[in-house]
Amino acid sequence: MLEIYGTLGPGCSDKETLKAMFNEGMNGVRLNLSHTCLEDAAPQIHTLRKAAEECGVRAELLIDMQGPELRVGQMAEPVELKAGETVRLGEGGIPVPAICFPYMKKGQEILLDDGKLLLEAESAGENYVTARVKLGGILKGRKSIALPGAEIHPPALTDSDRKNLAQAAKFGVTAVMQPFVRGAEDLKELRAELKKAGGEDIRIFAKIENMEGVNALDSIMDEADLIVIARGDLGNALPLWQLPGLQKDISKACIKRNMPFMVVTQMLASMEHSPVPTRAEVSDIFNAVLDGASSVMVTGETAVGEYPVRVIEYMSKTVREAEKYREKMQH
Repeated sequence: MLEIYGTLGPGCSDKETLKAMFNEGMNGVRLNLSHTCLEDAAPQIHTLRKAAEECGVRAELLIDMQGPELRVGQMAEPVELKAGETVRLGEGGIPVPAICFPYMKKGQEILLDDGKLLLEAESAGENYVTARVKLGGILKGRKSIALPGAEIHPPALTDSDRKNLAQAAKFGVTAVMQPFVRGAEDLKELRAELKKAGGEDIRIFAKIENMEGVNALDSIMDEADLIVIARGDLGNALPLWQLPGLQKDISKACIKRNMPFMVVTQMLASMEHSPVPTRAEVSDIFNAVLDGASSVMVTGETAVGEYPVRVIEYMSKTVREAEKYREKMQH
């Protein structure tokens, strides 16, 4: 049976909401450690455990690491970026990782917050870059930054990741999601860190989010327990209209290797603010199941959305309907 994951957050942090989500068919949850750590999330994890126990569910707990994903720094308050204006990145402006500066040459596109905002570099100083806003919006701190075409190589694990991995077994973590996997070495490093911390039984989920990962998929599958088709950043790595075909290719490669895979990102994005999904979203979930996915997951829809229980209800019912359809087609 296909596994259904929600994401922990303010939208579903109380026991009764979590119980309702489990009763609708949720099997486990993701905890995003880009903005917190296991120690700080201990009360949430305790509530999750109690809710699962009262529902008779053995809930999976996935932790999503920081990994080599690049993010803007902490900001005192959100900033509105208006199309056509020039903004400063770096010293005296929006904080960005220093590792980005050598790559932000004139004409380089800069994607922020999973590609929701688009800038183009115009000029550079020693510790800053000016860029023109091509696609504006509100930018909050700790959102992703990507430079299409630039091959930047930050370490696979951050110091924060290592601290969380050291405590993963203690907190009952069942799987680690490694972002932006570029090759088998990233996963070998992660597995060694888990082993050192007594987490040999914790599964490794490799997130495919860039073309390096796509091109190294075969060797990544040698080291992973599950492949995650993470369409957010993957959709920044190539023209968006090519993403569905790439998703199909990764799905087929996983089926060929008998490798379980998960499909994530914007599966029910409209339900962050709507009690009913779009027809396209329901079709997306249905087709992911028909393509052979072993699990599907929602992120912001439950973490910060207004209708977390309904999200799981729609996802669960669509998954079960797709499974029935698949069974019918096989006879």
